Amino acid sequence: MNYLIGIDIGTSATKTVLFDENCQVIASAAQEYDLYQPQNGWAEQNPADWADAVESTIKTVVEKAGVAKEDIKGIGLSGQMHGLVMLDADNSIIRPSIIWCDQRTAKECAEITEKVGAKRLIEITANPALTGFTASKILWVRNNEPENYKKCRHILLPKDYIRFCMTGDYATEVSDASGMQLLDVPKRNWSKEVLEKLDIDMALLPKVYESPEVTGTISEAFAQKTGLSTKTVVVGGAGDNAAAAVGTGIVVEGKAFTTIGTSGVVFAHTDNVKIDPKGRVHTFCCAVPGCWHVMGVTQAAGLSLKWFRDTLAEDYKQQAQKDNIDAYDLMNKAVEKVPLGSRKLLYLPYLMGERTPHLDPDCRGVFFGLSAIHTKADMIRAVMEGVSYSLKDCNSILQEMGVKVNEMMACGGGGKSPVWRQMLADMYGCAVKTIAAQEGPALGVAILAGVGAGIFNSVPEACERFIQTDKICQTNTENHAYYEKGHKLYKKLYIQLKECYQDLTQL
Repeated sequence: MNYLIGIDIGTSATKTVLFDENCQVIASAAQEYDLYQPQNGWAEQNPADWADAVESTIKTVVEKAGVAKEDIKGIGLSGQMHGLVMLDADNSIIRPSIIWCDQRTAKECAEITEKVGAKRLIEITANPALTGFTASKILWVRNNEPENYKKCRHILLPKDYIRFCMTGDYATEVSDASGMQLLDVPKRNWSKEVLEKLDIDMALLPKVYESPEVTGTISEAFAQKTGLSTKTVVVGGAGDNAAAAVGTGIVVEGKAFTTIGTSGVVFAHTDNVKIDPKGRVHTFCCAVPGCWHVMGVTQAAGLSLKWFRDTLAEDYKQQAQKDNIDAYDLMNKAVEKVPLGSRKLLYLPYLMGERTPHLDPDCRGVFFGLSAIHTKADMIRAVMEGVSYSLKDCNSILQEMGVKVNEMMACGGGGKSPVWRQMLADMYGCAVKTIAAQEGPALGVAILAGVGAGIFNSVPEACERFIQTDKICQTNTENHAYYEKGHKLYKKLYIQLKECYQDLTQL
């Protein structure tokens, strides 16, 4: 029997999963680490913590499974995107990694836009300059820590630093590199034009591979630490969302997934590059060679419901604790009894500003239509519907761009809710499904490793074989017609309030 390992280097923890050649879980392990916030709006992590977690969890799953090291044929890497790892000439870490959620680089984003040009930047990198992306972090270090920048010889992303620790190779792959804002996304290689305009030496950047390509093999030193074989190949892997797409079978035209985690994502596969000139959604290279994905993001999806639970639904939490069940289960049961439209109550989920479709850091959350008839359950349903309207915004832009979505998968914590899945099916006007497997990114990159190791012929073929549908919600046509009208009002509210949001920031 052949085996594969998928590793997901997340923001809060690393999860390592050992699969057999039929993509069945044999063993898994996870290890958490800290996030540091030296100043308000900053977010950093120590790459050595990721490396320690990866070594520890690999060793655990290999020992737990008791399989021969020679039978582990390939490893795939996934993880948090956009983080900046800088190494010096001795391959030592120069400073803590500035990670994806750090917000210190507004001035650098303006600098990038000025030097490259807003229109040209989107044409090449498929995205406007964003604080979360890596390029602005590189400029921030150059502008604020010139000595650190002068020492830098290698720039890597989080999962690619782990690759270096495993193999000694400086390599990345197209999906994660797309989030650096230095890649020519249509051409799938580093952009000489952007690098020259930003005065960043291409020699600092790693070689770019396709996601299932072999980038190296396990080094002797790493093999001794973990019990792996030096013959085990390491493939390009993928950024977290691109890896999740493979793990949910979103690898062919017409398929998409919706994730309701802290934030919400609508992610669609496309065989041809499609870029929104307004920069409302992200276009990245995807993990299927020669293909792309388009992704819309709403900032406060599951966060909206968590905020409501923690702030206004203390009675649900107390009852859940008494009954030894999850408070969200009680909230879902309450919502089932609330009529469609939450008795004409609408919620705008802008607790953290918004990315898609508005790219507006100043907008804020709103309950609209609140009256004395409304109950707490009405408000909970309004929150879920408001988040769903925001996700419909994302899906509508994809359709506007010519990205067809015939089948939608639901994942993340919110995707486990039958009520929420039905709302999405009714709003999107297409079936919303879940899959049986729950390993997400780790499964996705294990499949990529299987392709690189020659166990599977292609990514789409492996997904068709191993990704199984679990539950299906079909569209209710009457509900869909109602939500079409509700969505028009929802969109109108933002337009009416836009100037008020700006006034609020100045109050």
